[in-house]
Amino acid sequence: MATERTLSIIKPDGVKKNVIGPIITKFEENGLHVVAARMEKLSRHQAEGFYAVHKERPFFGELVDFMTSAPVLLMVLEGPDAIKKNRELMGATDPAEAADGTIRKLYASSKGENTVHGSDAPETAAFEIGWFFPQADVTSRG
Repeated sequence: MATERTLSIIKPDGVKKNVIGPIITKFEENGLHVVAARMEKLSRHQAEGFYAVHKERPFFGELVDFMTSAPVLLMVLEGPDAIKKNRELMGATDPAEAADGTIRKLYASSKGENTVHGSDAPETAAFEIGWFFPQADVTSRG
C-alpha cells in the first residue's frame, strides 16, 4: 500500500456539533495521521473555487452558502491508501445510506449537511491540498 495524502474537511455542521475530536480520533485509530490542519471560515471565493467542479449543478449555491456559514477544520491526512481509507471512514454522502460506524452515519444530519469532505482521487487530492495548504505548511511524519 502506497502512502498517500488526502484533504479532509470537517464541515460547519461538524464544527458546530463539537465532534472534531471524535472524528480525528477515528482517523488516527485507522492509520491516518494529520500532517497539516487549520481552522478557518471560508470566503465565498475560496468555497466557489474549491467546488468549481460543481458550478453547473443545482446544489452549487446552497453548498457554497453552507461551507461559508461557519468555520471548518481543514486537514491533510497521510497514511497507507489514505484516499480510500478516508472515504471508507466517511461513509456514503447520504447519512441514511452510510454504513454503521462511519462518520456520516454517526454525525451527519442530511445529504447536504454531511459533516466531512474527502478527496476522491490522487489528482483531486493534489488540487484540493494545494488549494488550501502551501507545500511548506504540510509536514511529514517521517
